[in-house]
Amino acid sequence: PSKKVEGWSLPEMPAIISDILICMDDKYLYISCWLHGDLLQYNIEDPHNPRLTGKIRMGGAICKGSAVKLINGEQSPEQLVVNGVSIHGGPQMLQLSLDGKRMYVTTSLYSAWDKQFYPELSQGGALLLFDVDHEN
Repeated sequence: PSKKVEGWSLPEMPAIISDILICMDDKYLYISCWLHGDLLQYNIEDPHNPRLTGKIRMGGAICKGSAVKLINGEQSPEQLVVNGVSIHGGPQMLQLSLDGKRMYVTTSLYSAWDKQFYPELSQGGALLLFDVDHEN
């Protein structure tokens, strides 16, 4: 869903879902919200009642120190830092290992959009590896 913000061209910022993925056993659905910076994991064993079971903040346009601020009392998250390097952009392309234990995620969407929304990506995006809890 969109988030209410200030410092953005509109009063609400869309997530811009750039990729979705269902694991091999059809238990989990993964969604990359490129603009918000969220990687979401839903349990879809009951497809009529999906449950959010995991969330990773990977940067995005709504971080502490950015011009965009959440309103309605929500706190802006910290920028993701891996091995001393700030991760700019949000989760874009997803690839889950065949055993469902590792998720590979890139942060660059399309260079023209990267330059507009994440100028820090002018040097290139990142490829990240996350361990996945595929049992709980």
